[in-house]
Amino acid sequence: MRRLTATTAAATATALAALCLAACGTTHSAADAADAAGDEAPSAGSSAQGGTGKAAGPVTLTDASGTRVHLDAPATRVVGTEWNVVEDLVTLGVDPVGVADVKGYTAWDTAAPLRSSAKDIGTRGEPSMDTVAALAPDLVVATTDLSASAVAQLRKIAPVVEVRSADAADQIGLMTTDLDLIAKATGTERKAAAVKQAFDAKLASGRKALADAGLAGAPYAFADGYVQANQVAVRPYTSGSLIGAVNERIGLKNAWKVAGDKAYGLATTDVEGLTGLGDVRFAYIANDADGDPFTTALAKNAVWRSLPFVAAGHVSRLPDGVWMFGGPASMGAYVDSVVAALTKSPAK
Repeated sequence: MRRLTATTAAATATALAALCLAACGTTHSAADAADAAGDEAPSAGSSAQGGTGKAAGPVTLTDASGTRVHLDAPATRVVGTEWNVVEDLVTLGVDPVGVADVKGYTAWDTAAPLRSSAKDIGTRGEPSMDTVAALAPDLVVATTDLSASAVAQLRKIAPVVEVRSADAADQIGLMTTDLDLIAKATGTERKAAAVKQAFDAKLASGRKALADAGLAGAPYAFADGYVQANQVAVRPYTSGSLIGAVNERIGLKNAWKVAGDKAYGLATTDVEGLTGLGDVRFAYIANDADGDPFTTALAKNAVWRSLPFVAAGHVSRLPDGVWMFGGPASMGAYVDSVVAALTKSPAK
């Protein structure tokens, strides 16, 4: 999730030189795929795997954009242009060589910390083509939020797999689909299966913990906020958001009555918009680097202080480092944090 700016710089001579180094795979349009005999080659997971669970052999897949991607072998030198795909790579045991906004990722996504030094490739909306090319990746993983012009330039450097960024109709299903697509490209399908199994277990244990605490069906509102033009803007995470979907899976009732967007399930409101929530449990995630408007800008706000959940002390700032648009690692950490906050038990 990010604000986008279109990439306008063309790939340079550095990128063209790296093209030879990265020529371990090819990409074709969906129309090309239709002409091929059989759209999908045997999956990486069907190849022989060693004791590490890392698959070998060629990989062919169709990504979220409908592009058919062929790799001569599972990718190992991978660049991630968005934090959710970086998190998935790390979770699958693949250390990316390039990451968009390393400092931001380190601050906002501690559920899957980078294990090695990754090169910062620029912003999530506008990666540096020169930097990516210099890394000679054998794969770039991007989301459908990245501009078409940027993706086109990246395809001149290395094969690109695009995963769909968000879908309010089924965020958890999309999250696992994206994980599986990245796992197939990197030959880590066994690991992906284990990650999904652990996530399902996390949801079940969170649901049980809340039920045992008498909180099954408890009305709950999650948001984040930021200061804009000296006013606090609040962003509700509706049932269509990834956080909202997880909340419902662990037995909480989403208290937001506003409609979210069709992709991320997010809405916008202000402090007055919180008055309709009633006596709910309210939680949010902030970050020290970006500030906490709920304890600063709203600290003396009369409307905020009069809200039933504020007066009752039912406001929780969840731990930093849980990326609200992440993968199973972040969502598992979120489950731990919200259960701990609502039951007042130590976070795991």
